[in-house]
Amino acid sequence: MLPDMPASLRRITILLVLLALYVAGGAYSSLLRGGPDEVALFWPAAGIGLAGVLRYGLRVAWFVPLGTLLVHVLFEPVPRSFVPWSMASNFLGVMAGAWLMRRQPMDDLLTVRFGLHALGGSLVMATVSAIIGTTGMLHAGMIVTEQLPASAGRWLLGDLLGATSIAPAVMLLLPGRAGQRRRFADSEYASEAERLGWNIALMASYLLMAWGGSYGGNYALGLVALPLGVMVWSAVRLPPRFTAIASALTMLLIAGLAGFGTAGYPRATDPLDSLYLLVFLVEVAALPLMLAFAMHQQRVAASVLKHRANIDPLTGLENRNAFEEGMRPVLAETSTVPMALAYLDLDHLKLINDTASHAAGDQLIRGVAGVISAHMRSEDRVARTGGDEFALLLRNCTPMVAEDRMRALLRAIEGYRCGWNGQMLGTTASVGIVTFLPGQADYAQLLSQADAACFTAKEQGGNRVCLASLDAGELLDRTAAMRWVVRIREALEKNTLALYCQSIVPLQPGAGSGRHFEVLLRLHDPRTGERLEPAQFMPAAERFRLGTRIDREVISQTLAWLESHPEAAATVESCCINLSGEAVIDEGFIGFVAERLRRSSFPARHLCFELTETSAVRDLARAQRFINQLRELGCRFALDDFGTGFCSFNYLRALDVDYFKIDGSFVRDMHHSPMAEAVVRSINEIAHVLDKKSIAEHTETEAQRQALQALGVDFGQGFTFDAPTPIDEYFGLAETGGR
Repeated sequence: MLPDMPASLRRITILLVLLALYVAGGAYSSLLRGGPDEVALFWPAAGIGLAGVLRYGLRVAWFVPLGTLLVHVLFEPVPRSFVPWSMASNFLGVMAGAWLMRRQPMDDLLTVRFGLHALGGSLVMATVSAIIGTTGMLHAGMIVTEQLPASAGRWLLGDLLGATSIAPAVMLLLPGRAGQRRRFADSEYASEAERLGWNIALMASYLLMAWGGSYGGNYALGLVALPLGVMVWSAVRLPPRFTAIASALTMLLIAGLAGFGTAGYPRATDPLDSLYLLVFLVEVAALPLMLAFAMHQQRVAASVLKHRANIDPLTGLENRNAFEEGMRPVLAETSTVPMALAYLDLDHLKLINDTASHAAGDQLIRGVAGVISAHMRSEDRVARTGGDEFALLLRNCTPMVAEDRMRALLRAIEGYRCGWNGQMLGTTASVGIVTFLPGQADYAQLLSQADAACFTAKEQGGNRVCLASLDAGELLDRTAAMRWVVRIREALEKNTLALYCQSIVPLQPGAGSGRHFEVLLRLHDPRTGERLEPAQFMPAAERFRLGTRIDREVISQTLAWLESHPEAAATVESCCINLSGEAVIDEGFIGFVAERLRRSSFPARHLCFELTETSAVRDLARAQRFINQLRELGCRFALDDFGTGFCSFNYLRALDVDYFKIDGSFVRDMHHSPMAEAVVRSINEIAHVLDKKSIAEHTETEAQRQALQALGVDFGQGFTFDAPTPIDEYFGLAETGGR
């Protein structure tokens, strides 16, 4: 009810409650006194005063002297001359103890360190209060000088017991309490059934303690071990407030039994017995609380580690591992509620990182994560699974609903702006969605399909949604391509790419005696042992931007082999190496070739790079610069698959190449198609007009060889001459004369 009150009324209500509790504690203590000249065995009001001032500040400490005055007026008559001393002792004691304790950080009170510091502050409070109070008793004639040490000790320990047993419970029960960085849910502690059992055990321990004490005996106080054991139980298994409340109730009960001398417990009248009893009770009150604080710290540490293991530090969302763990029980459900898994990837975040800094990119990711979270329902889940990638589980979502929700999310992301050093940063995103029913597929399959759909959305220009299904052929093909990428990367790392060679044979006299050949690539599959041809893996490599990396590897391996076999290298007139279309747009590729040739003993003039016609005409100006730069290094160039990519020959004047490689489809159809023969003749004539050489690919029969020779084609390549052979074997066979 208090949070609904106005702030001023709430403060007044809290102060009146503290005042009432203080007066009630003083009234209880007055019942334990044996006479006006005796110090109360237990002063719980000290703990109430200390807790109130610690919680609400030194400015509210006025309720302590006022409460002391009301106690004396209503319940504990004392000489008038002692009242100011009593009020001053309690007020200054609480002020001194609270001031000392508030000098330490109050961000987390439930620690052993703060507990020890609070124990020291309580001791200061009790000492100040005892010195002033017993001096006032001596001044008022309530005690004589000989009684001063015993009275001071009893006063000090009575206040200390009140602070150690009552203050923690009051602090933890006060409304709006501060000082807990991490508040645990009830589920993080023992179950409700165990808590009920603990409550029953605590009440039973009190009854057994009173019942056992009623039989008398010199060691009845040993029955305090019963509630002490229950408090240890709560310290280990329950929230700290249970131990604090149990400690307060236990001290009130034991002090009452000892103070009244009931249930077989002898009344503590002897000064030394009183001191022994109070020291014992202070330990009984403090030790379970310290254990509770230690267990609380352990839970906090475990929670922090769990949080770090499961939560992304940048966005505060779940990370990949936590999301996957949470998906397993969802997929194991037996319900028929439709669900969707969405994979979201930000578009062009690299531009933000490169132009504004990675810190700006992180700030943008953090903001987008907030936008995503704001669009999620309470039953949904969202995680950051990578640098700029998010996974979303949408419950109770049909395909149409999932698409609508994701389109709305993309509009929100597109409209989001993040301020950074005077700039307004923004981005878009692409989303892939796969819908499913629990038990229909495993998590890896769903994520793969959603990821593939997201990639399709990005290929289509980004800022769009692509919906997949578990049996979508296109997406399955894309998933297969992704698996190829993994195998290609593994081959590059383990150097399992194999070089094969196939001869390029002169068809006309006067071509020279040097060896012409093309380097062909094969991928070794360690699982099956077979050699895979480029047609099987290069489409996937080019789709996922691995073409240039393969080009570099082939160039490096080829030059390394020729450098290590100088006698074989000396026979080479032309070594042809295919380049992917990516090489033309790779700014660092020319530099790589230049550096590698600078360190190579193989002459650059014998190296010929092949680029497909379609790759060249895609960006003619860039291709022209690329070819010219390679030719400046001394390399030669061939235009591969010529005749398939363009309907005009005008662009050939801009491309300074040495060879035109006639596409094999025309060579194979020469005897069946007059048009194919005409294309071969035309390409050959144009090559000769431009002072270039022609090479006919896929020359597979003797008839084709003779026809090409008759047309004046310069070179032939195909199975009629030889099949692709591993590079070691290729040169070895040539040396023995048997190719």
